[in-house]
Amino acid sequence: MSSESHDEQPRDAAHPTHDEIVAREGHDVEPAEPIDNPGLPEHLPRPTDVDPKLEKRAERQVAGMFTAAIVLAVGFCVAYFTVPKDAEIFGWFSLNLALGLTLGGALFLIGIGAIQWAKKLMADHEVIEMRHPARSSDEDREAALEAVDAGVDESGFGRRPLIRNSLIGAVAFLGLPAIVMLRDLGPLPGDKPFNTVWRKGMRVVNDVSGEPLSPGDIEVGQLVNAQPSVFFETDSHGHAVFHGTELLQAKAKASVIVVRIRPDDITPRKGQSNWDVDGIMVYSKICTHVGCPISLWEQQTHHLLCPCHQTTYDLADGGKVIFGPGHRPLPQLPLAVDEDGYLIATSDFREPVGPSFPEVHQNRD
Repeated sequence: MSSESHDEQPRDAAHPTHDEIVAREGHDVEPAEPIDNPGLPEHLPRPTDVDPKLEKRAERQVAGMFTAAIVLAVGFCVAYFTVPKDAEIFGWFSLNLALGLTLGGALFLIGIGAIQWAKKLMADHEVIEMRHPARSSDEDREAALEAVDAGVDESGFGRRPLIRNSLIGAVAFLGLPAIVMLRDLGPLPGDKPFNTVWRKGMRVVNDVSGEPLSPGDIEVGQLVNAQPSVFFETDSHGHAVFHGTELLQAKAKASVIVVRIRPDDITPRKGQSNWDVDGIMVYSKICTHVGCPISLWEQQTHHLLCPCHQTTYDLADGGKVIFGPGHRPLPQLPLAVDEDGYLIATSDFREPVGPSFPEVHQNRD
């Protein structure tokens, strides 16, 4: 057999090549298709296309996978609350294993069910789509919408309620693990944003030495960084009351600055006229914008500047914001003098310390 015979392939008369069109028409024309149609094998119906029993069985299989996914999603939630965190099985942490198997199994079954649905029950006819310009014509757009409608119809989503309802249920129940896992973001803060360790009668002490401060220690125009005395106290066993991470967290809210301004220069906020001692005032050291520590003090103007974003507070005018992105006054601590002549707090801060949040205006009595 000659080599030419190997190159000859049967042609589809309904789809002539470009050369055949030129030979027939006698002139060059644009080909009807970008490439020659290679021909498609004859479409063979699937068993589920011809046997209603197999079709129903496939439908039950898919719905069963979706239903099993629902069970596993619920199982995830049950395991999360019932399996001990430190329990082990075969050297594995039981909780991690249970959560992984249930959530992974639910996702796996939804995926496999969708594949089975597509392979056995949805339309499987071959489709040829020619390339076209980026902007489709109006006719193409209408055709696309019709194709979407046809796809919905061919998928059987509307006429197969068993699959449809089980799929919707599986996806809906899959949201339960996501909601349950939100608990691992941490415990709810409760009223912690509204409280610090400051209490009535607690002394104001130097933040380095821990020595209590008296009015005679503070000169006009001076700023002193301070802390509540409890940070330097010990319990009956000689151990620090606050230590480690707990100490750092408490300091992040309780740190203060002590300033002394001439009483005649002070304009107190409403209800705070007796919160200073001879012009000595105590303010939170934490900026109300994003929580940066502040101690850049201009004694001539009584302004306190945050180094992070330049929010500027006027401490002679109730700590109000006069410049920058902050919008809430710097919280002030009510102040008095104890029987030994040392500065003490008369209560905790009356408003939340630190960055603002939606409930920040809920001032306490």
